[in-house]
Amino acid sequence: MRTLETNRLILREWRESDLDDYFEYAQNPNVGPNAGWKPYSDKSEALKMLKTFIENDDLWAIVDKNLIKVIGSITLRNDEKRENTKTKMMGFVLSESYWGREIMLEAVKSVLQYGFEELKLEIISVYHFPLNYQSKRVIEKAGFKFEGVLRDSFTNFNGLVYDDCCYSMKKSEYFENKNRF
Repeated sequence: MRTLETNRLILREWRESDLDDYFEYAQNPNVGPNAGWKPYSDKSEALKMLKTFIENDDLWAIVDKNLIKVIGSITLRNDEKRENTKTKMMGFVLSESYWGREIMLEAVKSVLQYGFEELKLEIISVYHFPLNYQSKRVIEKAGFKFEGVLRDSFTNFNGLVYDDCCYSMKKSEYFENKNRF
């Protein structure tokens, strides 16, 4: 995993020193549930998860360049729903304070470029829950194609079962639309 940089962001490996920033957005009840996880009630819970992030080589911390502050995360990992070895799945989370500024779209475009141009992937998928309109909007603006709904495919932290709205982008589609990025 290498560090990626955009106009406003640095996408880099996680560090233990990111704990305060991570906890700040991970305790927000509007953030975690949209991604399927329970908001943290104390820093010790967040620290346990942060340590797994540090060991992970497919999860970037999203850092606001101006504030030098972690404001979210983005991943490019194996898609367990697909057998193609040239496939990865993208997932992302952003602090609510940064919603509506196209910051996540900027991060997604950077990871798409990395995935298709450097990793030579054939397809990148992404999923969201039906009521997660913020993620849906980012996914559509980035140019992913809607594939359909995988019904009752995810059990949330509270035991509720959700559908997954499935999208993907093929390498050929990325290169056809690269100029609009």
